[in-house]
Amino acid sequence: MGAFHTLDYIVFAAYALLILSVGLWVSRSKKGEKKSAEDYFLAKKSLPFWAIGASLIAANISAEQFIGMSGSGFAIGLAIASYEWMGAITLIVVAKYFLPVFIRQGLFTIPEFIEKRFNTNLKTILAVFWVALFIFVNLTSVLFLGAKALDTVVGNGDGSMLFPLILGLAFFAAAYSIWGGLSAVAWTDVIQVVLLVIGGLITTIIALDNVTPQGGVLTGIDHIYQTAGDKFHMILKRDHPEFMNLPGIAVIIGGMWVANLYYFGFNQYIIQRALAAKSLREAQKGLVFAAFLKLLLPVLVVVPGIIAWVMYMQPEGTIIIEGVKNVFARPDGSINYDISYPWLIKTFIPTGIKGLVVAALAAAIVSSLASMLNSTATIFTMDIYKPYFSKRSDGSDLVSVGRIAVIIALAIAVLVAPALNSMPQMFQYIQEYTGIVSPGILAIFLLGLFWKRANAKGAIIGVISSIPVALMLKLLPVELPFLDQMMYTCLITMVVVILISLATAGSDEDPRAIPLPREIFKTDAGFNVAAYVVVLILALLYVVFW
Repeated sequence: MGAFHTLDYIVFAAYALLILSVGLWVSRSKKGEKKSAEDYFLAKKSLPFWAIGASLIAANISAEQFIGMSGSGFAIGLAIASYEWMGAITLIVVAKYFLPVFIRQGLFTIPEFIEKRFNTNLKTILAVFWVALFIFVNLTSVLFLGAKALDTVVGNGDGSMLFPLILGLAFFAAAYSIWGGLSAVAWTDVIQVVLLVIGGLITTIIALDNVTPQGGVLTGIDHIYQTAGDKFHMILKRDHPEFMNLPGIAVIIGGMWVANLYYFGFNQYIIQRALAAKSLREAQKGLVFAAFLKLLLPVLVVVPGIIAWVMYMQPEGTIIIEGVKNVFARPDGSINYDISYPWLIKTFIPTGIKGLVVAALAAAIVSSLASMLNSTATIFTMDIYKPYFSKRSDGSDLVSVGRIAVIIALAIAVLVAPALNSMPQMFQYIQEYTGIVSPGILAIFLLGLFWKRANAKGAIIGVISSIPVALMLKLLPVELPFLDQMMYTCLITMVVVILISLATAGSDEDPRAIPLPREIFKTDAGFNVAAYVVVLILALLYVVFW
């Protein structure tokens, strides 16, 4: 136990070599053949459903979940799993109602939809915003949290290895994603997601086996449920100290939908692998497969945080671990929630297996980095560079520009990442500050998709006004939970878009409105059965853990 040993380094090196080899192998081109933009950014539109589902989850699950959500599991409990379980049903909605429109439109990027539905100016505004968000929020947070986790496991946990590890993760993700594009990212993700599920299960099982002196996984489950019963409620009561982060029933019927619909429906680095599917049916099956994986994820990322809380609090019958209070203590006396997961790995996972578990953690980090880098490059190249700066009508310069964009984005993120060192609960921080801008964007997308009278003036004024509305709700004398703020911001933005569109419309239907014949939303029997199963499992989980 404890330190990383030679066998762990050998196992980890074998993982790194496997990923690099697969990434470079699928990136290869035939002699004399140059990659087209579709090859590089959309993997030749050739991905099968299982690669789409695995890649989507690998892109979604990163240090933000393994470290941040596990830390929130320590602080809050199972309620934080709403992001995962509500995400499962959101993927079903996206597959049935959004994907048919996106794939029918032949999109490379999400901003491209805005250009087709509204105008180029709004597309450019959103493209610039997304590039900035990916670099300064997503890439930086994944680099920082990933390096922090690895520093805890393989280093002294004092931050001395933080910057070298940030650099190492950046170079690893860049090594295959720069050259291979989405093909390299998606196919390596299939390996990464298998590894992160196995590694996550191993960590949870071993931690449960060690939570009591007598050992045993079932004994451990019973013990944490008996001693941390208040951590196993999905719906928090108003007097709960974390109610402002997860406001009770509003999680199910309110702002969580805004967060999840934006993230899974209109987030380039999530939806890009669905746009690269062989067909619409294959893309829809891929999202259902991802929904089943989402149901499993809280076992991998939230339960370990609860186990760490039990070991920290040491209720009767718990194994006594010397110095555990000091490990979680920050210099200012507060609790460092986010080291829960890496601390469990360092303390309980045996040599050899530790190398595999750390490889799984690295897989979660690197797969997300690679996905974010590829999507940043896709939006920059297709929505900013191509229309304004490209001098070649045949698009032969686009892949080269995409590769340069990856390098620049990564360099900026590496320099900014160390500045995140003082955040208490990184997962909640990311949700809250993304939530200032996401409700307005979701509002214009939903109205653009499903209301034919929405026009460009309404959309531009709506999305610009949504930020001051979000800030105003944040600064109200009566404090609102940020998920409620997101819901109200989205609804107010919709009202603004509707009123402006009605006031400025020249006809009953906007000329750029997208026709939506009912038959495009029809799904096959396999999809429908799988969707019902996901919904039933979700209902059962909420009934059991209400």
